[in-house]
Amino acid sequence: EDFDNRTVTHFIEEFKRRNNKDLSQNKRALRRLRTACESAKRTLSSASQTSIEIDAIHEGIDFHSSITRARFEELNADLFRSTLEPVEKALLDAKMVS
Repeated sequence: EDFDNRTVTHFIEEFKRRNNKDLSQNKRALRRLRTACESAKRTLSSASQTSIEIDAIHEGIDFHSSITRARFEELNADLFRSTLEPVEKALLDAKMVS
């Protein structure tokens, strides 16, 4: 869910930059954006880039954008690192790595 939150925030900011409108208080728009971001995250596990397209997301404005796996990883780098630390410790404790 943290990964999705970061991606949603990224696209909220992009929408704001492009349209000078803030959709962050529009619950329906956020729900639709979160669904698109969850789908994008799954796609990025096997593709290097994906697009999101949401018609009339906020005040009748269509939102179309894309994100690369590299950008997704950049947005979530600290989360990836914090996930790896306990895994590495467990492997060391189990003497599976040196």
